[in-house]
Amino acid sequence: MPKINRPRKGSLAFSPRKRAKSPVPRYQAWPVYNGAPALLGFAGYKVGMTHVIMVDDHKNSPTEGKDIMVPVTVIEVPPMRVAAVRAYVGDTYGLRPFTEVWAKELDTEMARRINPPKEHAYEEIDAKIRSAIDSGMIVEIHALLYTQPQKLTGVPKKVPDLMEVKVAGGPVPARYEYATTILGKEILLGSVIKAGAYADITAITTGKGTQGPVKRWGVMLRKRKHSRGKKERHVGNLGPWTPHHVRWQVPQSGQMGYHQRTEFNKRILKIGDDASEVTPAGGFLHYGLLRSPYVLVKGSVPGPVKRLIRIRPAIRQGEHVMRAPAIEHISIESKQG
Repeated sequence: MPKINRPRKGSLAFSPRKRAKSPVPRYQAWPVYNGAPALLGFAGYKVGMTHVIMVDDHKNSPTEGKDIMVPVTVIEVPPMRVAAVRAYVGDTYGLRPFTEVWAKELDTEMARRINPPKEHAYEEIDAKIRSAIDSGMIVEIHALLYTQPQKLTGVPKKVPDLMEVKVAGGPVPARYEYATTILGKEILLGSVIKAGAYADITAITTGKGTQGPVKRWGVMLRKRKHSRGKKERHVGNLGPWTPHHVRWQVPQSGQMGYHQRTEFNKRILKIGDDASEVTPAGGFLHYGLLRSPYVLVKGSVPGPVKRLIRIRPAIRQGEHVMRAPAIEHISIESKQG
């Protein structure tokens, strides 16, 4: 008897596989943090990959204490600026924005992204938020950060990317005080996460457009007798007679790529300011030269070169131990082939 069952082709996770709404990823959850007030996120732009030689410091690893080669992704992280502070109140349906206070001065490039408020009563809104905090209405404080791509040479745009980052640590009044102190100022990645820590990397993956079921879901090619002409890359059938409709689980053609994806627990190996330490001869392929602070992330990250990358402290950290990486060499050989 032939085998009449087999595992389905392709994962049904993340369905429906639609294009992301925005090139700026969004977070709906933040890690638990109990220290001094701090921001829980940052963003940069993907540069490319290289490799480093470092001492393996994983306990009980077969190569513990020895030099190993590790592939790393280079992300350029110029300073981000705080545009506004937003307060949230909690009700039966979850969080709801209360109001927000904007910085008195914003970069001129912000006008390319949004229409900043021209007449903003900073003192009145600030007093309104503080009164709501004293009454216990405010439950969370978030900061609106924006990138500064005009400082980069590898990213051909000037329009900032605006995003929301939670301010955590301590009671709500302390969080708001911290947020107001950084309002309108520049923030560096080092104030959010340190080298050796683990982070979650989120980005929009490389878009591949409309693809057929063979490439999109991995279904088998149809046999010679089961296909006519060039139809060997079609799906075999669309399902049973009952139910009288095509179920969503059936592999079909459609959008592939350009989805938001998060990779958990990526180790931050190095945060540096001297771009010459990692820039290879001739620059990175399809990017060029680095001129801003950078971060080395162990392994690969989603998205193509120049794509916006968001970094968040690990939300599923578990029993990870914070330890400083011992990097002995960073490859700066030409990537031109």
